[in-house]
Amino acid sequence: MFSRRPVLGDAPLARRRARKEAPMGRTTDVRRVAERGYWREAEARVLVEAWRSGGETLVEFARRHGVEPRRLARWVTRLQGAGEGSLRFHPVRLVESPAETGAAGPIEIQLAGGRRVRVPRGFETDDLRRVLAVLEEAATC
Repeated sequence: MFSRRPVLGDAPLARRRARKEAPMGRTTDVRRVAERGYWREAEARVLVEAWRSGGETLVEFARRHGVEPRRLARWVTRLQGAGEGSLRFHPVRLVESPAETGAAGPIEIQLAGGRRVRVPRGFETDDLRRVLAVLEEAATC
């Protein structure tokens, strides 16, 4: 019904909002992007493509534009992995667990000092107590 009159303070806010929403075009000045503290993917792509189209090394290009070479190198790597086919799978082999095969494996107990005791299923608890007592006694000597 009533339109709100523009306020002087709204202009910078509108410019910032437009900058966030609109992707950067190819005509973006490389120097202006290089001076920013934070690069979005589109901004970094401008610098990476400018570096690739020139004949300089990455370090020379970065220094000429006042950019940390490691920062540009990270974006080069990141953007290379952004294309199709960058997802890699590792081979997996499925094995039956001991519970499925019916033959349960031993219980392994790690003691202080890095010692391990493996006890088969169905062991006698009194035997285990005696073994642990001997090991504790040997550790204090």
